[in-house]
Amino acid sequence: MRDLNGKVAVVTGAGSGIGRSLCIALAKGGCSLAAADIDEASAAQTAAVAGKHGVKATSHRVDVAEIERMREFPSEVLEAHGRVHILVNNAGVSVSHTVREATLEDLEWIVGINFWGVVYGCKFFLPYLEKESEAAIVNLSSLFGLIGVPTQASYCATKFAVRGFTESFRAELEASGSPVRITCVHPGGIDTNIVRNGRFRQGMAGVPTQQAAIARFKKLAITTPDRAADEIVAAIKRGRPRLLVGRDAKLLSLVQRLMPVGYQNVFARMVRGASSPEGSAGGGS
Repeated sequence: MRDLNGKVAVVTGAGSGIGRSLCIALAKGGCSLAAADIDEASAAQTAAVAGKHGVKATSHRVDVAEIERMREFPSEVLEAHGRVHILVNNAGVSVSHTVREATLEDLEWIVGINFWGVVYGCKFFLPYLEKESEAAIVNLSSLFGLIGVPTQASYCATKFAVRGFTESFRAELEASGSPVRITCVHPGGIDTNIVRNGRFRQGMAGVPTQQAAIARFKKLAITTPDRAADEIVAAIKRGRPRLLVGRDAKLLSLVQRLMPVGYQNVFARMVRGASSPEGSAGGGS
């Protein structure tokens, strides 16, 4: 899909971060936008900014974990725009806890948004995407869809699931001759609010407080949402099946391939160090 001009794109999680930057980048390329977010005001702000680039931009309050809302969403988009060419399943949340202390409520919450939201988007929009001569789906996984990280088991599980679902779905689309090209995106540290807006089970060994996690994430978030959006748009144009965003994603992906078990031992030692008296004192800076 080399030319985005005149296309219609749907972006979930469009109220901030990568989602908002993607809407703006797509609008600059001539795409009309359906900006969806559970926060209606934020989605409207994104649509207003995207619309300044001379395209039609609508906002939609959507909880991607609600199956009936997602089932009706494509009709809403078609009523507003007439057709759809691009779907970006971007909405996502995070939870920090150990598996031992995880609550089923937290697990159900994150799976509903991070995994089922992607599945619902693909299932319900696919019939309309396949009516076009060319179309694209972008599913946001994560660097944590490539490596397992302590205190992030539920987040990693959902992002590994998105990866597996996308890769299998891609093979099916190619085998059937579908016009839809699908891209799985694995961002590294992106400067967004995902940690700030996440859930934390504090006070457990190895789990930092939310403020400490936010400060740590800010240091590791080396890629801006705008840069990530530009790379994703380029991947859509080229029909790339997989995209690693950020030097950290590329480096740790390589480490995982070279040390598929060894890298986990390194993380385990880091957590043991952080939960020791010496490690806890050192981690407060």
